[in-house]
Amino acid sequence: MSNEKKKKAKGSHNALFTASAILLAIAMGYVVWKYIMGSPSNFENGNPEGHPLPGNLLAVIYKGGIIVPFLIGANLTVIIFTIERLISLARAKGKGKLTKFVSDVQEMLRNDQIEEAVEACDKQRGSLANVMKAGLERYRDLQADTKLVKDQKIAALQKELEEASALEMPMLSKNLVVLSTLASISVLIGLMGTVIGMIKAFAALATAGAPDALALANGISEALINTAFGIFGSLMAIVLYNYFSATVDGYTFKMDEAGFSIVQTFVASEKTK
Repeated sequence: MSNEKKKKAKGSHNALFTASAILLAIAMGYVVWKYIMGSPSNFENGNPEGHPLPGNLLAVIYKGGIIVPFLIGANLTVIIFTIERLISLARAKGKGKLTKFVSDVQEMLRNDQIEEAVEACDKQRGSLANVMKAGLERYRDLQADTKLVKDQKIAALQKELEEASALEMPMLSKNLVVLSTLASISVLIGLMGTVIGMIKAFAALATAGAPDALALANGISEALINTAFGIFGSLMAIVLYNYFSATVDGYTFKMDEAGFSIVQTFVASEKTK
């Protein structure tokens, strides 16, 4: 299978997983809101339409309205993709310390131990190892190639490293766009729920005729639940997105460093011929 076909296959699988995870999170959010937070045991006289029992936080959150399931779903989505990213990046890291692995392979390369370096990549099993292995195998083939001139060999090696890196990058950075999107829209969803709650609160006061400070205070308190949920989800998503982005940038830097080292070693070996 070509690199392009591999990218398309991975992309379609990732899109299916992303959509399924988001829909599942929203469905779970509705179940939690309706049947756990909205349980009659959380309310006075067992009536979910009435007042929450004193100090019952679940009932208070339930009174935030139909926007709450979407906010719960957003927070669950952040948790789901956090777990997915932790697992994927742990696999991408491979075995052992990357800095030591790179220095060991560079030392083998300087000693012209290509096969040993390839074996080290097989043992490491990370994204960086995959890129270096592709470069080393091309390095070995180009050493034996007598048809291409030096500049053509260098260009071919650089292209191989670039293609190998491009093949690994989607796995490293996938689903980060979900976290960045949730960081932006969680607060907006919460504010929408707050506005809806405030409209209902003031509408209830308008129909009651006389001002009711207690009813207004309860309505505002319930409406602000949505804002609190939205801010919490946005905060989680921002922190985690920045953490994973920094981790991916670190891997990318190491790939570039390793690729540059391989090319430079090949250039030096060609000069000695």
